[in-house]
Amino acid sequence: MELKSLQDTKNFSKKICKIIKPGDIIFLCGELGVGKTALARFIINYLEEKNKVKISDILSPTFNIVYDYVIKDIRILHYDLYRLKNYKDISELGIFETSNDYIKIIEWPELIKPKPENRIEIILKYSDSMEYRYAEIIGHGKWKDYKFDEY
Repeated sequence: MELKSLQDTKNFSKKICKIIKPGDIIFLCGELGVGKTALARFIINYLEEKNKVKISDILSPTFNIVYDYVIKDIRILHYDLYRLKNYKDISELGIFETSNDYIKIIEWPELIKPKPENRIEIILKYSDSMEYRYAEIIGHGKWKDYKFDEY
């Protein structure tokens, strides 16, 4: 899927929001600066807007590693694992030991092992011209046969 503008990315986030619910895990993969945090921001802000909650200023949790957002009945944990260097550091966070009442959005999930079975991976890539992005969506576990290109 091509994301030629911020509006395309925003529209893409709305489609993701229509299918996710508490307990779902979204991995955001891609190079530095490709738009992982922007996509997370659009997802969180759309859910806030939809639930008539004050819109948060979504920052990259690179230094804090995780931010927690409460949107009425929805709780979101937004992780950025960029600074972590090994799986031991990640396992100490207890990402998958927390309640299944959360939607978990995880940037830089490459070091996570084993990976949770039920997850959506969104891989963002630059176009050859660097003018826009591509988003590839891969479902695992319960998402394996989901037709993301049809929603």
